[in-house]
Amino acid sequence: MSEITTERQKTGRSLFAPLALVVALIALWVIPMLVAPRVGEEHFVGTDAQATEMVEDTGYQPWFAPVFSPSGEVESGLFALQAALGASVLFYVIGYFHGRSRTERALGRTSSEDD
Repeated sequence: MSEITTERQKTGRSLFAPLALVVALIALWVIPMLVAPRVGEEHFVGTDAQATEMVEDTGYQPWFAPVFSPSGEVESGLFALQAALGASVLFYVIGYFHGRSRTERALGRTSSEDD
């Protein structure tokens, strides 16, 4: 903790920006929950479900059948796997740039000196 405090004092960064971002993130989550209209029993109905229902109401017939239609559990698992892979890539990149920045600071260089 003291190392982080010392680093923040050196760079002149405060905790205001991260805390403001966390508050903004929570507000982005809470405000739609309070403001969104209810559709039947559901508080949130995805636009995919609404669009599918509207298209089916027009009498639309699909051109072809899906090649692979997983069950609900498998579909949820594949979605979770996709989200995990995306998060892994995102946090790898964030960690990579954070580590690179920390190494450059430790060596006393800036990125403009490399150019």
